[in-house]
Amino acid sequence: MTDAEVHRIRNDFPILGSEVNGKPLVYLDSGATSQNPVSVLEAEQEFYEQRNAAVHRGAHTLAVDATDAYEDARTAVARFIGARTDELVWTSNATEGINLVAYAMSNAAAGRGGEAARRFAVGPGDSIVVTEMEHHANLIPWQELAARTGAELSFIPVDDDGALRLEDAASVITGSTRIVAFSHASNVLGTINPVRELVQLAQAVGALTLLDACQSVPHLPVDVKALDVDFLVFSGHKMLGPTGIGALYGRAELLNAMPPFLTGGSMITTVTMQGAEYLPSPNRFEAGTQRISQAVALGAAANYLTETGMQRIEEWETVLGARLVEGLTAIDGIRVLGPAAGLPRIGLAAFDVDGVHAHDVGQFLDDKGIAVRVGHHCAQPLHRRLGLTATTRASTYLYTTTDEVDTFLRAVAGVRPFFGAH
Repeated sequence: MTDAEVHRIRNDFPILGSEVNGKPLVYLDSGATSQNPVSVLEAEQEFYEQRNAAVHRGAHTLAVDATDAYEDARTAVARFIGARTDELVWTSNATEGINLVAYAMSNAAAGRGGEAARRFAVGPGDSIVVTEMEHHANLIPWQELAARTGAELSFIPVDDDGALRLEDAASVITGSTRIVAFSHASNVLGTINPVRELVQLAQAVGALTLLDACQSVPHLPVDVKALDVDFLVFSGHKMLGPTGIGALYGRAELLNAMPPFLTGGSMITTVTMQGAEYLPSPNRFEAGTQRISQAVALGAAANYLTETGMQRIEEWETVLGARLVEGLTAIDGIRVLGPAAGLPRIGLAAFDVDGVHAHDVGQFLDDKGIAVRVGHHCAQPLHRRLGLTATTRASTYLYTTTDEVDTFLRAVAGVRPFFGAH
């Protein structure tokens, strides 16, 4: 991709032509929420205008059309990550997907699901493994699972630069480990973790794996079969889709053996006053009225990204990420977290400005029309490990230009002089 092509792409995103505080919007917060192309906006609107009906229920034509649109979207998103259609469960977001697996495991520990579900049960003497760089969404559900079941929560630590201490991983992932949950790419550090190495350590002891792919699926080519993970989660609003929709990938044989998390209508075969039997995946995990229009729009987002080319998007964001790190590193008083310049990272950079709080940095940049994220980015343990309470994060996407990165860097260079920090 080139800047000229990116400028053409930007025409598909109406919000990018707006102004903030009288300045052209420079949107560098796609790591939190991406913007939506017209095709995604139109897909959701078209559903409501032409196909709006309950899915998997009615026999009338409109209901059939709605169901077809809903399942076509599932097929598109499953194909986008290299999964089978029956291996993709719609969720509200990645957080719900992680909670779904965690609660299914505690349901299994309580004896639900019968013999097939026993492999998911955890209890005293078992361990759940995460990493010290995890987003709270991939930490707190496992803390709660440990509290409910008596299992132990362990973590792979990071070093002073925020990199995983892989030499410690083998001693953390042991014969007692039942699941290893970790991020593909850090939302703070930009680090791309060695998925296959961690998966192999888990497989060697018979543990399951869950990959938080919120910062990778939108930005890198992801093939779940090549990664060989058991479960993977991501959110629609980070990959050009709407809010309120995400997905859980799971191997079909695992999903069909897991006891459900939410129960009710649409996920059952037979119900008596004494009990129920559940549908196979993915329907067994989609109780109640589904996220229909959001799923349709996410399918359109996956198609947009596919047409643009995920390899090309990754290469462009690599250029932008390097430009961010090199530019920030050259500014006095700036500490950039994560891999040093020249090392692989996704297209984001979180940094600390000596003598200026991250919230003040964010306000200074916002006054210039530059949108960034400030705070602990839902990763307090990681910030604490690195001796920080908050950072400022700039994150790019396929619609970010090099001019925008340079505008941002010039603005950051003015932060310390403005606040009189020495």
